[in-house]
Parts: sequence; structure tokens; C-alpha cells
Amino acid sequence: MLTETTSLPGVLRLTPKRFGDARGFFAETWNKRALSEAGLDLDFVQDNHSLSAQVGTVRGLHFQAPPDAQGKLVRCGRGAIFDVTVDIRKGSPTYGHWLGEELSFENGVMLWVPAGFAHGFMTRQPDSEIIYKCTNYYAPASDGGIRWDSCGIDWNWDGEVLTSDKDRDAPTLADFDSPFIFED
Repeated sequence: MLTETTSLPGVLRLTPKRFGDARGFFAETWNKRALSEAGLDLDFVQDNHSLSAQVGTVRGLHFQAPPDAQGKLVRCGRGAIFDVTVDIRKGSPTYGHWLGEELSFENGVMLWVPAGFAHGFMTRQPDSEIIYKCTNYYAPASDGGIRWDSCGIDWNWDGEVLTSDKDRDAPTLADFDSPFIFED
């Protein structure tokens, strides 16, 4: 698996090797030993799978606050998304900075999003499926979000946006008091 750093320290781009023939392909999307050797010693406790039917659907920007903070290993199982991560750790040199990556069935790229980062995406193809592994269980009391259009993200989109009331009503980054503290 190709493991690459990104402009946000701690966020990694992972690309599994694909082995293909006339039948299709095989890819190993998670291998604890291989990723541990790359510095990611992770224990996942929950897998999530979502389907967004309409192009231009935005989900996020979401996080779980401590003590239930969670890291996510995100991939696109079908379709394509523009996946976004925002550093929300108080005191971080990259606080408020964002990273956007295309994750698609075609490219097989995955993103590791550690705790302390908000995460969201916009669908680029209809019926896009997002699959992600989490390092902590979902905890409704720790569920949080930042308004998707308040961080200066270039979504590279001028069409209609479909989002939930919850995401539309989330605080802006400027009004947000982060529960995360940067630890160097």
C-alpha cells in the first residue's frame, strides 16, 4: 500500500495496490501489520457505510469531541466524492486549514483522518457510496459539526447543494469553540 503524507500533518493518503485481470480486481484495503509498519497502529471498532444518491450532496463537516474522539479511514466504494478534512485543533499551526482529495471507485485512494480534524465530502457522481472505519464508537452526546461553507473550502462546484438541516445549522468555523487542543 502506498502511504503518502499531505499538507495537513497527521492526515495521510493511502492507495492500496490493485491486482486485476479480465474478471475485475482485488485490493487489500486494510492490513493492520502493513499500516503499523507505516506508523499507523490503529484499532478500529466500527465500520460505517453511507450512500448519497444525488450529485452535489454534502455531508459534514463532522467530528466527535473528546472523550469520544475518533479517527477515520475513509474510502469511496462506488462513484466519486470530493473528500475534505479541516484541522480544528486549537493552537495548531494549520488550524482552519483544509485538504480536499478526490476519492473514487476508480482511483481507490483512501484518507486517514485522525481525531482533531473535521471531515466531510461532496458527491461527484450519483449513487456514491462511502465506507469508513472508525477508531471509536459513535457517541451522540459527542457528535459535532462545522458549517460546510464556512472554512474557505474550494468545493469546485457551482451547482445545487443538498445537505441536511443539521449540517446547514452547524456553527461557522469563526463561531466554533473547538474541544481539541494541538499537542506537538
